[in-house]
Amino acid sequence: MKFTDTAEIYVKAGRGGNGALSFRREKFVPKGGPDGGDGGKGGDVIIEAVGGIVTLADFEYDRRFQAGHAGHGSGAMRTGSNGEDLVIHVPCGTLIRESGDEKILADLTEPGQRYVAAHGGKGGRGNSHFASSSRRAPKFAEKGDPGEERNLSLELKLIADVGLAGFPNAGKSSILSAISGAKPKVAGYPFTTLTPNLGVLAVDDEKVVIADLPGLIEGAHEGKGLGLQFLRHVERTRILLHVIDLSQPDPVGTFKALINEFKEYGAGLDSRPCMVIGNKIDIEGTEKNSELLRSEAERLSLPYMSVSAVFGINIPELIKAVADLVRKTPVKVPEINQAEIIELPRRKISGRNSREPVKIIRQSDGSFRVEHDNFEKSVARINFEHEDALQKFAQLLKALNVEEALEAAGARKGDKVYIGDVEFDFEPDTVT
Repeated sequence: MKFTDTAEIYVKAGRGGNGALSFRREKFVPKGGPDGGDGGKGGDVIIEAVGGIVTLADFEYDRRFQAGHAGHGSGAMRTGSNGEDLVIHVPCGTLIRESGDEKILADLTEPGQRYVAAHGGKGGRGNSHFASSSRRAPKFAEKGDPGEERNLSLELKLIADVGLAGFPNAGKSSILSAISGAKPKVAGYPFTTLTPNLGVLAVDDEKVVIADLPGLIEGAHEGKGLGLQFLRHVERTRILLHVIDLSQPDPVGTFKALINEFKEYGAGLDSRPCMVIGNKIDIEGTEKNSELLRSEAERLSLPYMSVSAVFGINIPELIKAVADLVRKTPVKVPEINQAEIIELPRRKISGRNSREPVKIIRQSDGSFRVEHDNFEKSVARINFEHEDALQKFAQLLKALNVEEALEAAGARKGDKVYIGDVEFDFEPDTVT
């Protein structure tokens, strides 16, 4: 499967069902009261982290997601069915952002963690809600609200306890194979590893996940080569194993260049607990390079070990050293574990203290647009096919003094006025 660690998706929740316009129809009850039920709630779009997935490749071609619409209400106070939720599965370690915004909405790190990416629309109320002493037979019911829709950016940062870091052909894949049950593809040429390989090492009762990450090159922190794609995944690791090829002419210089890439990238990678591993000690003439690299590691107070992944030299000692370092390094708790859903308080459009003035915008074609979040939502719920809909609409206009606001903005009789998707001609004398 192709490894993909970023994706753009569009999600849309289900529409709420319409409320019912209905009256009781029973024998010997000639004037039954209103009994229209409410519409159901639209389905949510939910993003859930699951184990067993290590890539976002599924979203390369399937990028649009729609939850189920709700059922409409009906007579006898029957509520419409709720829309079916849509659950989207992503790998653990997936960050969720609004497209074009760097703010993190959710960081799903554990299996089962969920984020409601789009909320389903609220169901409209049936006409039974609008009965009063002065209006015994309301011929009016609400439409359901539309579901939320959003464009989201997904970014995967692999979650591994140990990260094998090093320039191409250092032997990271061979070391992963030697110390864990992983069987990565290994070949003797640069850039063999273009996607992360994961292995598992049993330490006491704990399973330690080891990631052989794609080889980076100098300038990776600037996006060169696999660059940021590589460094993104290193951020999640608890410890780093710096793998250096001892058969190269200047292993110390290679090690310094590797450390510099982490320092320039930031995110605390240069201060992450780590160990230096000199690989390919089986090759003749590498003893001197191993001692030079050991001296540099000791100068930085870092543990060092020389190994041969191919021939298994010092591999048991390496496993023990890695296990000890993991035990000493606590699991890093992410800053954002799961998105906190904040429900904004709803403002009523009646009452002196809770009302806010509408905003009137004169458009280039001479028409006017009325803007007010709660007012627009209330107007959108009006089903103008119902007999009492215009009366309800007039009451809403009066509640927020929309007529006065339009006249103050220069509106005259016959001018086009827009409230959300609703269009009407301004008739100031008829709104009472």
